[in-house]
Amino acid sequence: MQPRDSGQSRREGLSDNSSQFTLEGVTFRVLGGSAHYFRIPRAYWKDRLLKMKACGLNTLTTYVPWNLHEPEEGLFHFQGQLDLEAYVRLAEEVGLWVILRPGPYICSEWDLGGLPSWLLRDKDMKLRTTYPGFTRAVSSFFDELIPRIAHLQYMRGGPIIAVQVENEYGSYAKDSQYMPFIKEALLSRGICELLVTSDNREGLKCGGVAEVLKTVNLQRLTSGLVKYLARMQPGQPKMVMEYWTGWFDVWGDRHHVLCAEDMVAVVMEILKQGMSINFYMFHGGTSFGFMNGAVDFGTYKPQVSSYDYDAPLSEDGDYTTKYHLLRGLFSRYNNEELPEKPARQCRKAYSAVTAYQYLPLWDTLKFTESFTSVTPVNMENLPVNNGNGQSYGYTLYETTVTSGGALNSRNNVRDRALVFVDRMYIGVLDYKTIEIAVPDGKGVRLLSLLVENCGRVNYGNALDEQRKGLIGDIVLNNSPLKDFTMYCLDMKPNFIARISGESLKPLPEKPACPGFFQGLLQLDDYPTDTFLKLPGWGKGVVFINGQNLGRYWSIGPQHSLYLPGPWLHSGMNQVIVFEEQEASDRIQFSASPELGKTVNVYRRQLCNVL
Repeated sequence: MQPRDSGQSRREGLSDNSSQFTLEGVTFRVLGGSAHYFRIPRAYWKDRLLKMKACGLNTLTTYVPWNLHEPEEGLFHFQGQLDLEAYVRLAEEVGLWVILRPGPYICSEWDLGGLPSWLLRDKDMKLRTTYPGFTRAVSSFFDELIPRIAHLQYMRGGPIIAVQVENEYGSYAKDSQYMPFIKEALLSRGICELLVTSDNREGLKCGGVAEVLKTVNLQRLTSGLVKYLARMQPGQPKMVMEYWTGWFDVWGDRHHVLCAEDMVAVVMEILKQGMSINFYMFHGGTSFGFMNGAVDFGTYKPQVSSYDYDAPLSEDGDYTTKYHLLRGLFSRYNNEELPEKPARQCRKAYSAVTAYQYLPLWDTLKFTESFTSVTPVNMENLPVNNGNGQSYGYTLYETTVTSGGALNSRNNVRDRALVFVDRMYIGVLDYKTIEIAVPDGKGVRLLSLLVENCGRVNYGNALDEQRKGLIGDIVLNNSPLKDFTMYCLDMKPNFIARISGESLKPLPEKPACPGFFQGLLQLDDYPTDTFLKLPGWGKGVVFINGQNLGRYWSIGPQHSLYLPGPWLHSGMNQVIVFEEQEASDRIQFSASPELGKTVNVYRRQLCNVL
């Protein structure tokens, strides 16, 4: 990689004017890998990029998650974990070029495909179109984002050699003017490097835009696809922007894997065909917090917190068989000897922690403001977060009833509601169960629905229908319930801090759920990575020193949560578990992950075809 300079000596960036890419007029093959800064603890950014370089790759690709960078309209975050400029500069320092994929939509098994939920406050919103409310929001975001990265382009002396226009629009394609709008939004703000689009085969036909190179996403390569791409763009380079090294997981299914030898065979064929390649993912990392997405192709399925993806680098950045095979392969494609591999990170199984303090969910309602409405209000339209609504977590809806009978959701629960009468659990309403029985009782009783946003869909047409909470009437004996009190339980750090600051109760022999359970992890030496496990617990969320590790659920496949060493410290560490239904008192740790029983991706694809 060339050293950084003022850019004056750079005459020609990445070019697609011949059958192979050129950089400064010299033939160049992109050997790229995806690793997302927002899924990797910042303390480990350099470690992951050095491992990428040592494998023989020359390019980093990363998405940009709009919903993290602009969590409230007009409020932008580009510091700390979200310091995109620092991440790009670090790639340059390590010796990697960069392909930036700024969206605004990114998919990535990320909540709402990276789009901020406050867009959904507009009842007429049409995402990924030239609907004025959407284009105004995109323009405002790009006004803030593009100046932060424009000076890092190759022609200005930086490492960014290409920029992607949106993402997989051919699979959506609802507005013929949308892609030209996004292209112009990038060009008018100073993007001057090669522009590309990225689609699967089905999307190639209608996902492109004039004078922008089409690239393809795939897991299996066929001669027909290569010929199809060549016919679409004669005399231009062919690139696989996403070669899927594994696949994502959903709750209640199995952990998807792709045989390392099968992967290498496809990679060798891609290289043999003279194509460039980017590994999606090279290192998956973790969808910490509530940021996992979901799929919905007729059936809603939320995705797990781990984004291990069966990638060449594991969730915690460890080397895998895939990594070693790729390093051997790419050593033949590099003119110089590959750098030494960085040392593996230490991992440790800490002693189990006992939860000894407890606070029922109902006792935390005083920490959050309540709101009243005759009819239920969906999560995004609650009057919270400076008028931006609630994005993630849980929302509690309470009203009163004077009789028992059939409680029917009319399929208006998004996505899962625990139902209580006078704070006693009576059942769950979700996509499968839309009716439960409310027991008979005397007088006026309190009916509570604790509704969880399990993750917004990140791909496909269902993207337009991702408002959460209660999105319509709930009926008891066919009569709509009225007069709701609602509580925003987004479980942000200040909320968790309030819990730990209160006088928590000693853990009773049979604690009632839902509730918050606290234990303390004492470390006498330097903290290392570990994996947290919760056998005997049901479903909920884990917070370590205020950091949201993500969701757990006994149905699997994921049965461990990655806990990065940099999030721990010597001395006492606070562990808080929010459990919905079934608590234990033991929180365990392991030196290795438990991602569940596996299923081969190829076999699953074959089953879907049959």
